[in-house]
Amino acid sequence: MKKILEVLQYSDMDIRFNTDFDPIKNPEIILDTIAKVTYSMMTKLWGGNEQAVLAMIRALAIADLSLSVNREEMIRYLDDSSKMMVRSLAEARKEFEKKGGRIMTFDPGVMPGKMRS
Repeated sequence: MKKILEVLQYSDMDIRFNTDFDPIKNPEIILDTIAKVTYSMMTKLWGGNEQAVLAMIRALAIADLSLSVNREEMIRYLDDSSKMMVRSLAEARKEFEKKGGRIMTFDPGVMPGKMRS
């Protein structure tokens, strides 16, 4: 098991971050992590504590943007990068369905019914 990001609050003003990844040594780990996190958020994460998790992810993103030297450029970068991921996911979904796959979607907080094996 690897730690993607650990955020611990020790006191009101003492929040610490840790990760097992080194994107300086391995820049490809960023794209790999984006793909894995996206897949997880589309599948396993939903049905649990997604609202709290997403709220904290967004809080971290807002804090990061508030410290950005060029907010507009960073927002553009995030927007462009997420658009590319949306296109990639749509293409992968089309290919999957073309090959006979079926995708069932559930809204956040909705658990799929128990299926028989």
